[in-house]
Amino acid sequence: MYIDKGEIMQINRLFEIIYILLDKKTVTANELAKKFEVSSRTIYRDVEILSGAGIPIYTTKGKGGGISILDNFILDKSVISKEEQSAIITALTAMSVLPNVEKTGIADKMSLLFKSNDSSWIDVDFSDWNVEQKNFFDKIRDSIIERFTLKLKYINSNGKISERIAEPLKLYFKSKSWYLIAYCRKADDYRMFKLSRIRDVEVTNEHFEREMCEYKYDNDDENICVNVKLKISKNAEYRVYDEFQDAEKTADGDFIVNMSYPENEWLYGYIMSFGEYAEVLEPTYIRDIIKTKIEKMINNYL
Repeated sequence: MYIDKGEIMQINRLFEIIYILLDKKTVTANELAKKFEVSSRTIYRDVEILSGAGIPIYTTKGKGGGISILDNFILDKSVISKEEQSAIITALTAMSVLPNVEKTGIADKMSLLFKSNDSSWIDVDFSDWNVEQKNFFDKIRDSIIERFTLKLKYINSNGKISERIAEPLKLYFKSKSWYLIAYCRKADDYRMFKLSRIRDVEVTNEHFEREMCEYKYDNDDENICVNVKLKISKNAEYRVYDEFQDAEKTADGDFIVNMSYPENEWLYGYIMSFGEYAEVLEPTYIRDIIKTKIEKMINNYL
């Protein structure tokens, strides 16, 4: 389900209010309203939401009054379980390293609030992104939040460049790569675009209303997946452990692995990236394709 920017800001504000109350004990609605740049009425609505969620927060009138939370209250005794606390901190820590996300230290604040040091065990680094990809990421993220369509220049796995008008719905990270899930008007269907294959992004002035549907996470090329059986030399053992979940070790120390990927040039290139250390056992036609490509490579050096 789509959550708009206002709802995200409210969720952040609710957590921040709890943190402030645990630190200062009592704060006036006007003080909170000024801090978050909202009305006092909005703050009182937030108080009602927190109270309804089981947080022991209350208001008092008169001199020295304001919004308070019960003494000695610890959030891990409320409706949020230990597992949910860990999941929240992990998600906040991971999100804090995304390009150009404001570094508020909220994961550390939540760790203190939960009386936990769970944020110390995880660190995520996307620093290998080039500058252009960071710019694309920012444009796409903003267009998803603001509901503007995108004009893309995209290269598919077969090297074909096309222009697409897309309604961006979600950014998705899988297997070391970022993808954009969007409704592609050219295909008149949902598609998944790999960010590294996007060559140009233009945010248009056109709003769209489409919501995210249940989507099967697949590539945008509609290639049928093929099951490939490889024999990989023990000399490439490190790659076996890096890239495959299951591998059968043979008596001579080599590995038999099975993988399933869409059949396209990327797959052929991936197999060939093992060089002399991999052999296709099945299917035979993939073996023949790789053999032909290797022969053509050899001819380039004659």
